[in-house]
Amino acid sequence: MSVTPGRKAEVIKQYAKKTGDTGSPEVQVAILSERINNLTEHFKTHAKDNHSRRGLLKMVGQRRTLLDYLRRTNEASYKDLIEKLGIRR
Repeated sequence: MSVTPGRKAEVIKQYAKKTGDTGSPEVQVAILSERINNLTEHFKTHAKDNHSRRGLLKMVGQRRTLLDYLRRTNEASYKDLIEKLGIRR
């Protein structure tokens, strides 16, 4: 369910603005999207796992907040990130 350290490093490397960038909104949204996608796959086999579903909804809300912030501060980066991740909006 969680993201492996290797996969997380790949995501950070792909979306980082500079070396060592792990806190920018783009990187945070990409990591959250990876975790959300993993949980979505988990629910295909474990439909009644309501405890994990609550965590999924919290992650989706957190990602939405970060995306709203990114949209307010840097519209071009927001559009680029949504296109790369394939997020609807």
